[in-house]
Amino acid sequence: MDRRYETVFIMTPVLSDVQMKEAVQKFKDLIESSNGKVVHEEHWGLRKLAYPIQKKTTGFYHLMEFDVDPEVIQKLETAYRRDERIIRFLTFKMEKYAIEYSEKKKSRNAEKVEEEK
Repeated sequence: MDRRYETVFIMTPVLSDVQMKEAVQKFKDLIESSNGKVVHEEHWGLRKLAYPIQKKTTGFYHLMEFDVDPEVIQKLETAYRRDERIIRFLTFKMEKYAIEYSEKKKSRNAEKVEEEK
């Protein structure tokens, strides 16, 4: 049975837009090739880090929410560790309340976008 996971990863701030998109696509492809499905993603942009990591004080944050078999998480996290563009990541399993909250938040955001049109 597929489970819902959420991962946030921080990419090094020296990347170009193309390099960032390539990195994100690499992880999306890994999920999709493992019969997973990316449900939602957000690019949070360049943010200041709470503390320096590898002598860097900023990084590009990206969030992905996806459904996948639990065995795939190990492969995904290994890919994060091997990719020199990723300086930190955190993946966790979403409980049903977190999934409900996420769905409500997405529907509210969609309503706001409709109102602005």
